[in-house]
Amino acid sequence: MKNFNISTIALAVGLTFSVGAMAESMSKDQYKSLGKNIDVEFKAAKARCDSFAGNANDICVAQAKGNKNIAKAELENNYKPTIKNRYNARVAKADADYSVAIEKCDDKAGNDKDVCVKEAKAAKIHEIADAKAQMKTSQVDSVANEKSADANANAMEKSADARKDAAAEKRDADFAVAKEKCDVLAGSAKDLCLSDAKVRFGK
Repeated sequence: MKNFNISTIALAVGLTFSVGAMAESMSKDQYKSLGKNIDVEFKAAKARCDSFAGNANDICVAQAKGNKNIAKAELENNYKPTIKNRYNARVAKADADYSVAIEKCDDKAGNDKDVCVKEAKAAKIHEIADAKAQMKTSQVDSVANEKSADANANAMEKSADARKDAAAEKRDADFAVAKEKCDVLAGSAKDLCLSDAKVRFGK
């Protein structure tokens, strides 16, 4: 497993340097070249995964694919910096983290695995909800900067709504995890666990 960690860290560092080397303003040729470098680094990382068997191989491949997708999304955002591309880069990271976490859950069984899967989903929901709220807030701020005081007040209200929606999505995901953890219990202990979860997450 040590070799797996070293190879995935090396890939992540390599991809980060590839994307980090980009200037804010790059030519189409630079963009294409960096895209090819990401593909080459991905193929090398995936080939290193062949030295692992079973679930360790699955985790390694998920990590390599995730890092490639993150690097591609960050490249796109650096080539064409937009609110949407920044959001896509955050979603790519959330998807990558989720894919690896789900593969790691395969090493577990029973309720431990169920809880692991719910926690992975909750983490993804948290990341995407935050990214969505940030995107909506950025869009609203961008429009408000060009308009009057009334528009600014409306923009602030929309930003608050976006944050409220994100908080609700995260609370629902956390409640699902708490409920899954109660499943190992029985009788009054389970009822109490579920009741506490409902109170904690406002259900």
